[in-house]
Amino acid sequence: MAAERIQGLAAVSQPDAQVLVLGSMPGVASLKQQQYYGHPRNLFWPIMAELCGFHEELAYPARLSALQQHKIALWDVLQHCERQGSLDSAIRNETPNDFDRFLQQHTKLRLIAFNGRKAEQSFRRLVLPKLAANWHCQLLSLPSTSPANAAQSAEQRRQKWQQIMNFL
Repeated sequence: MAAERIQGLAAVSQPDAQVLVLGSMPGVASLKQQQYYGHPRNLFWPIMAELCGFHEELAYPARLSALQQHKIALWDVLQHCERQGSLDSAIRNETPNDFDRFLQQHTKLRLIAFNGRKAEQSFRRLVLPKLAANWHCQLLSLPSTSPANAAQSAEQRRQKWQQIMNFL
């Protein structure tokens, strides 16, 4: 089966966002639902619900609203790529999102947190060299919340994700 050209989701943000959480590209389940972190075993929503004090079973729009109230934005590094399946290791022919425009519209950002290694690698390779020289924001590598990441326990990941709260 050939790799499919896929398009990511739109950013979920408000201009006053202080933290931007970046994934690489949504997986098949998320794209099908048109929802960030839509796979039922992805730990993103349980972790964020605990950190931000909302119930993880809220409807998707309410979860997004809760993040925005906490000044957390969601997006992905990639706008387009080719990929068969959902694994980051299968991503090819990457096209990044327009971060220059995003950062101009979100001047209060203090932290960009990467949900997994692939997101950080793609950002550093495709985006960072092209950003305006006056841009500055802390970058934070976090373990992937994907069910494919079995290297760390859910509790270990939650503890590391707790760091984003220091920027809010």
